[in-house]
Amino acid sequence: MNRREFLIANAAGAALLQHPVWGFAASADIQAVINAARPGEPISPLVFGGYLEPATTRVWAELLNDRKFADPIVAATGAPAPAGGGMMGRMRGEPFRPVGPAGTVVMDTVRPFVGAHSPRVTLAGSEPRGIQQGRLRLGAGKSYVGRAYLAGDPGAKVLVRLVWGPAPGDSATIPIPALTPDYQKFPLQFTSPVTTGEGRLEIVGTGSGGFHVGTVSLMPADNLEGFHAGMIRLFRDAGFKMLKWPGGNFVSGYDWYDGLGDPDRRPPRRQSMWSGRWESNDVGIHEFIAFNRLLGAEPDLTVNSGFGSAREAAEEVEYCNGSTDTRLGALRAQNGHPEPFNVRLWTIGNEMYGPWQFGRMSLNQYWEKHNRIVQAMKAVDPTIRVVLSGATICERGIGAAEKKGNFFPSDWEPPIPDAIPWELGGKEDWTGWLLANCEGNVDFVSEHTYSYPRLAYDAPKQSFVDASSDPLPIQARRTANRIGEAVEVWQEYVKKMPWLAERKVKFSFDEWGTRNRSVSGANAQVPGMLTPLCYALFMNELFRHSDLVGASCAPGALGTGLGDDAGEASGYSVEGLVLKLMANHFDGARPVDVGGNSPQQVVPGTPWVDTPKVPIGSPTYPLDMVAAVSGNGGRLILSVVNPTEEDQEFTPLFSGVRLRGPGTLWQIAAPSLEARNAPGQKPVVEIVEHPRQELAATVQVPRLSINVYEFEIGNA
Repeated sequence: MNRREFLIANAAGAALLQHPVWGFAASADIQAVINAARPGEPISPLVFGGYLEPATTRVWAELLNDRKFADPIVAATGAPAPAGGGMMGRMRGEPFRPVGPAGTVVMDTVRPFVGAHSPRVTLAGSEPRGIQQGRLRLGAGKSYVGRAYLAGDPGAKVLVRLVWGPAPGDSATIPIPALTPDYQKFPLQFTSPVTTGEGRLEIVGTGSGGFHVGTVSLMPADNLEGFHAGMIRLFRDAGFKMLKWPGGNFVSGYDWYDGLGDPDRRPPRRQSMWSGRWESNDVGIHEFIAFNRLLGAEPDLTVNSGFGSAREAAEEVEYCNGSTDTRLGALRAQNGHPEPFNVRLWTIGNEMYGPWQFGRMSLNQYWEKHNRIVQAMKAVDPTIRVVLSGATICERGIGAAEKKGNFFPSDWEPPIPDAIPWELGGKEDWTGWLLANCEGNVDFVSEHTYSYPRLAYDAPKQSFVDASSDPLPIQARRTANRIGEAVEVWQEYVKKMPWLAERKVKFSFDEWGTRNRSVSGANAQVPGMLTPLCYALFMNELFRHSDLVGASCAPGALGTGLGDDAGEASGYSVEGLVLKLMANHFDGARPVDVGGNSPQQVVPGTPWVDTPKVPIGSPTYPLDMVAAVSGNGGRLILSVVNPTEEDQEFTPLFSGVRLRGPGTLWQIAAPSLEARNAPGQKPVVEIVEHPRQELAATVQVPRLSINVYEFEIGNA
């Protein structure tokens, strides 16, 4: 009986959820046998990816909310808007409000500057009237630049003021020259002497008549092509090599033409899938490509296969990759970029299986739409590579489990009476059906792999059950388990469709991460280090399958950059440190075999819903290890994760490689399970470099740590 057969037999004999059986205790002497004789395929740089749904999130430097006035300006009522930000990050100001009595501001629908309407302010002599936005974050000594488009009557005297305090002198004012009936652009520049979260921008006037505000913008002066300079520095240092945009449900209602031309003239669009949130379209294709070049990353452009069409997708490829001799290549040149963008990676849609998705079709229709889109795109540029919007029964299963628990309430998503897991080849096997009908039109398959570290799915109960009392290594394993089960299902696909292996079709885990909920579905607070440990084990598992994983990105990756009270980049969350550590050392490396004498334990759950059938990870429990040879063959790289609250140790044994002298250790070690890095505060957890680190006969591994060793190597 081999190891897989033995583990299956062990798992089958236990009612794991009601009576967990921790079948394998850690060996008193954990041995790690590293055999570097036959390195695997290089780890793709595209696995170190970041994800933007709309791009006007925390990476975009705009300070103002609703700068194009998509919402009407109304009088302030009740308590002021909270200075939140959430996933929208930097744009933390409250909505624009009138300055003056009721009726001062009306929304002009006859001659709007952009969108459906623009504010018109009626003046009344010496009484200042206009609009303002408060709760802006300003930094001491920080300069800000912007612009305002204004039009007005000859008797209007208008000024723009940045306010940073309550005293009369706590502001800077820019007088605006005489206005005309036509909109004109006026530059803005301010410097704040203080740090405050209560800054305020005012556009006010006195005199007679009135004035219009077309649009207004305010950004830190050090922005890089509109992006936040500090975040660019953080993400460049973190080693992000791929950026996906537009992501999520957003893309199914997105028209890429809205992101072209003068940003101030781009129409704001209501995003119905986001409860009516407005998207400014300040970030379009040109800005997204600039963001990639600032980071040295590869763009992954997602096309709209929901409300979009094959014609629109083909036109987008021509716009990005066509020469100036083509109609849309010429339009790209007209918009400031004669050279083609040469976008190579294209994702076709997002979660098209889901009732929540705009333009959702049944399988017997969607496979045809996918083929038409890809064929039209590759007719324009046959060198592009495309990602199919797939979902194995594992992804469909976790979604069904969420629905059964009502984690994401929806009147439009029907109940799921069927028992899960579902069967391969059935109508819920979205990926299987698409692959069977889309041969020749797929290079990668998208799989979304969210996980619940403190929940386990109970098949007899057909519901999640609480697993917060499971040992920490078991909880931390649940995110990586989503890779393990997807790989198992893929092996079944290959048996039926050998062309998948012949053409080297690979996974793109282009949404992955942890979700922290209780059995009731309510958001749950988890220890600070649990998610970083989940990330580390997930990355280790990605590396082990370099032959099958071509790309990945966590939606929260670009949220791992933290900001201080002034909105300036101040460091990384611990999850960000994990991503940085792995990207900076494993990019292009070739994994080698890691054996051992302490097999990983069975994780409670339901196979092909939230667990694989066979435990994954290195046989070095409770430690998890992955080893690789650097791309140039000159170094051995070893990742060792200790997801326990006790110090551990192991004995390294090498085959096919010889270490040459001491190496270097880069280590993330937390003082406690609750440790986390908070915005604007001194980091509790950092990457610490230990140079000239000897690899002792017995290696000590501190608790709650992620460790990467590098050694120069020679022949064995």
